[in-house]
Amino acid sequence: MKKVSILLAEDDPNLGQLLKNYLAAREYETTLVTDGAKAKELFRKEKFHLCLLDVMMPELDGFSLARNIREIDPHIPIIFLTAKNLKEDVIEGFKSGADDYLTKPFSMEELIYRIEAILRRSSRRTADAPVDSYTIGRFTFDVTKQLLTFNDQSRKLTTKESELLELLCRHRNEVLERNFALKSIWIDDNYFNARSMDVYITKLRKYLSKDEKVEILNIHGKGYKLLC
Repeated sequence: MKKVSILLAEDDPNLGQLLKNYLAAREYETTLVTDGAKAKELFRKEKFHLCLLDVMMPELDGFSLARNIREIDPHIPIIFLTAKNLKEDVIEGFKSGADDYLTKPFSMEELIYRIEAILRRSSRRTADAPVDSYTIGRFTFDVTKQLLTFNDQSRKLTTKESELLELLCRHRNEVLERNFALKSIWIDDNYFNARSMDVYITKLRKYLSKDEKVEILNIHGKGYKLLC
């Protein structure tokens, strides 16, 4: 089985080498570079499965590097490793294309857990062919037009309603993790965004109630499950 290939961009050579050695011990093939410009050049030439990016780097910072990487490959998982933990920095990280954001100091065990979780989600997305519409019981959901149709009657969904319903459809009949949905749509999984998502779940339940065979279940301590 081919090893997972990781691009590690970290300007602290001691931390970078420590991370590289630890990842190698866990069977990850890791390439270490010490500035953003070199990382960008290397990413254009070689194939990677995941990127670990420091934010504060010479030549090209991590946020800018992530945007450049996203232009080349919109789907590759990106994790930021940074000492910057202000809310504005975290939001900027997700806006620039991050899948996760780990603040220093962090445990190596937590890093491995997050890498494994993101790779699982990434492989699931890759396995699923992109679709423009879903059938949900007797409903049809047009993702592009954000239309939910039942017996020739269509409802125009808001962007967040549409994004949340699409996530539920992609994970139909399995648990959609609450924090994953929050970070995917609202960027930040704080209390207020969590309450906002609950409101949108209630709205979607109301829209889908015309078909008694369609349900959105609360899975205590985990998230939601769309049954259809």
